[in-house]
Amino acid sequence: MLAISLQSGSNGNCIYVEADGARLLLDAGISGVQAKRRLADFGRDIRRCDALIISHDHRDHVRAAGIYQRKYGLPVYITHPTLAEADARCGLGKLSDVRHFAAGDVLDFGAAVVETIPTPHDGADGVGFVIRAGGARLGVLTDLGHPFEGLARTIASLDAVILESNYDPDMLEAGPYPAFLKARIRGPGGHLSNVEAAELLASVEGKLQWACLAHLSEHNNTPELALQTHRGILDDSLPLYVASRHKPVVLGVL
Repeated sequence: MLAISLQSGSNGNCIYVEADGARLLLDAGISGVQAKRRLADFGRDIRRCDALIISHDHRDHVRAAGIYQRKYGLPVYITHPTLAEADARCGLGKLSDVRHFAAGDVLDFGAAVVETIPTPHDGADGVGFVIRAGGARLGVLTDLGHPFEGLARTIASLDAVILESNYDPDMLEAGPYPAFLKARIRGPGGHLSNVEAAELLASVEGKLQWACLAHLSEHNNTPELALQTHRGILDDSLPLYVASRHKPVVLGVL
């Protein structure tokens, strides 16, 4: 199983996962041109992807879904509430191949399956993902809201995880955001802090082969601070990656 973060953060999210012959794109928050070029840099053709699977309705995850479907022929897997809200937010345009699922469903792509996990993030009907193939389990868990019941148990079942580590509490408090936005970010429908993400990883006993810190805030975090916080809570045995806000990052192979 191969994972590539094509981009991660409030300026756009898109992750490519290749698993036992299945080629999946998770979210469409970057343009079709960007996704095509970045995949081509790794010898992958976006038109050969088997699915575009949408996590939730926020623009940085869904705004280009219509382009991916119409221009590149990708079927769009999305829940009914997410599609309705995303279309209202972003104007997705005509979609001729939509395959609806309900949060909690398992999506079958032959030798690879995708478990969908309901999340309390403040979207219409958000989900996280666990991709299972060849005996390996990869979690893609961003925009989580808070460390909800069952999240640690899910992470403990994984071989690798892409996990949001959105903000540093001190930077958020001292930063330029208005009070209502600060409250939203640290509230139950917002994002995980560096400390919350690190404590979740620290609760897992040795199964993880690697973790990628994702969806870092531009104004309330830095890659260096995220890594420093995690290393202060975790031991040095777990390899850590940081997903970039601006360029693709190849993650560990399972």
